[in-house]
Amino acid sequence: MRAKILWIEGKRVDNPPFIPNLRKKGFSVEVVKTGEEALDSLSIVDPDLIVVNSASMRTSGKRMCRSLRERANGIPVLLINAEGKLDLPNCADVVLTLPFTSRKLVNRINPLLPGEGKNMLHIGPIRLDLEKKRVRCQGRETTLTPRLVCLLKVFMVHEGEALERKRLFSEVWNTEYTGDTRTLDVHISWLRQAIEEDPRRPYFLKTIRGLGYRLDA
Repeated sequence: MRAKILWIEGKRVDNPPFIPNLRKKGFSVEVVKTGEEALDSLSIVDPDLIVVNSASMRTSGKRMCRSLRERANGIPVLLINAEGKLDLPNCADVVLTLPFTSRKLVNRINPLLPGEGKNMLHIGPIRLDLEKKRVRCQGRETTLTPRLVCLLKVFMVHEGEALERKRLFSEVWNTEYTGDTRTLDVHISWLRQAIEEDPRRPYFLKTIRGLGYRLDA
């Protein structure tokens, strides 16, 4: 799965110098011109990382970075800074001061990206961190209870399959008892609040009448 970067570039927006190299290395890079455009694009792009190239703007980028961190729900921010502008504490997760190479940029980007493998499930726009018990979807990040993590994991492993209520109780609650389904329904509601833009009209986690639920990611 290609990591997605939302890149804010004030000048040379059609050809920022680092972006061709990042794309060659397999990153998906979406370029916008302003912080306002970046905020509007968060839910659409659903980036893994935001890069603010303040060296291409007439600003330090400090206010922009803080605004993005407040609105980006845990998405890391990397600031590219012009030489001499060093008074930028705590405004970004990483600050890089020009000049530097594309290799150094990639080396600083990689630790900021969500991990892959046994501790991370990633299907469509849904990213579930099993270790930190967090889910991120469409630019929003939510901390889940252990039971919700287990329930979402079952849906993600069986994405596209209609899962019976009995099977969900068995795999998540370790019980064959299905006489009272309100517990499951409440947990489904909580999951929808975490991953759906409109939980009342779910796009991802759908009810299959008379059977159970299905995740379409």
